Amino acid sequence: MSKKRTVIISTLFVLSTLLSASAQKKNVLVFVVDDLGYFDIGAHGSEFYETPNIDQLVNEGVDFTNAYSSHPRCVPSRYGLQTGKAPARVGAPGKLGKDKCELSESEISIGQAFKNNGYTTFFAGKWHLGETAATWPQNRGYDSNIAGCSAGAPKSYFYPYNVPQDPKKSGNHRNIEGLEKGEKGEYLTDRLTIETVNYLKEEHAKPFFAMLCHYGVHTPLEAKPALVEKYKAKLQTLPFDGPEFELKDGETKQHQNNPIYAAMIESVDQSLGQVIKTLKAEGLYEKTVIVFTSDHGGLSNRGVGNKRKIATSNLPLRAGKGHIYEGGIKVPLVFAGGISHKKNTSTQVATNLDIYPTVLDLCGLPLLPNQHKDGISIKKAITNNKVEERTVYWHSPMSRLRSTGDTNCTVVRDGDIILFDFFSEGRYEMYDLSKDPFETTNIYTENGKKENKLTQLINTWRKEIDAVIL
Repeated sequence: MSKKRTVIISTLFVLSTLLSASAQKKNVLVFVVDDLGYFDIGAHGSEFYETPNIDQLVNEGVDFTNAYSSHPRCVPSRYGLQTGKAPARVGAPGKLGKDKCELSESEISIGQAFKNNGYTTFFAGKWHLGETAATWPQNRGYDSNIAGCSAGAPKSYFYPYNVPQDPKKSGNHRNIEGLEKGEKGEYLTDRLTIETVNYLKEEHAKPFFAMLCHYGVHTPLEAKPALVEKYKAKLQTLPFDGPEFELKDGETKQHQNNPIYAAMIESVDQSLGQVIKTLKAEGLYEKTVIVFTSDHGGLSNRGVGNKRKIATSNLPLRAGKGHIYEGGIKVPLVFAGGISHKKNTSTQVATNLDIYPTVLDLCGLPLLPNQHKDGISIKKAITNNKVEERTVYWHSPMSRLRSTGDTNCTVVRDGDIILFDFFSEGRYEMYDLSKDPFETTNIYTENGKKENKLTQLINTWRKEIDAVIL
């Protein structure tokens, strides 16, 4: 064989190997529901809400039973998801105001990381980071952006989305950008699903990274009438004992009994079903890493005397959205689709900061530790059920006592022990989650060995990240 022919064959072999490696790259789909509590799905025990598609994904994938958001409110949590960094590192919330945070040009978002590795990138739904288009998905690593803007919620879930059904209750919600055209009465959750399904059906020359971040089930509480009627009827068959609210952590809702909210949950469940059906029909399900999660706990609490409508109950977890108690930060987190795994559940402590490095790792892509500083890859928990001990922090310097009943605090979880530093009030709480998962008995003792260790961890961490203290 001539030397020239040998070189040609060798070159063709290398090219073939490279093309094959590219073809084997996993796709990624991250599916996020807004305000969905840990117990708001059937697989986790809800008897009122119906979530067959989410439940099936739980059964097919790995369900993390110790999963958390990086903050109990939307904006900071979404910053954490996109960057893998604790939102307190950039003073969110607090530095720019209670509902303001944006990704700077120096940030490599999770979408940008995949784009840099040759992926096409797609975003649909709630972004809620940045006041102008310069900081929205199309300028932060996503090739396509459907409805991702500064808005944290729609003025209406029915088209036209920027016209509130009740003008007296329009609140301070911003316009949804990019969905100006539509059919009257079209439901926002369905529209975002259609846009995502159409994207998945396209011919993809390269692997894709896609995020569908629903505005549902955030307020305003609006749902399709037929589904509302279904849950009104179901409500009549379920007994509820005791008062509607308990005077604790503000006022805590005791029952999952809101038919509109139930209907909104079923709509996002149907959305997941349509997306999964499309992936399977297109032969993409086993080639796609699927992540299902929520941005924080369900809206279950309000300030004392506040008459706002509350969506759900997170019981037996304590409190809800806005609070760093379990009800406010514990979320569903499921990895499914194109993953290999040994067990259906994992007790690994995980946060939404971990999604960034984990999906990179599952796709065989290099990690970026200077970017996702606070997230870790939980790939071994998925593939081999390995559990890694870790320490996790939360910081909330802009409480909303009137709105959701929470107060300022910094929190550290070290193993199973969690310590609350209510720094504005000069008091502490501590719980052993292995024995008291619902945080009922404060075991804090001043100058205890464990207390001193955790207090020092909090003080060191706050200093390291220059945490905002208002």
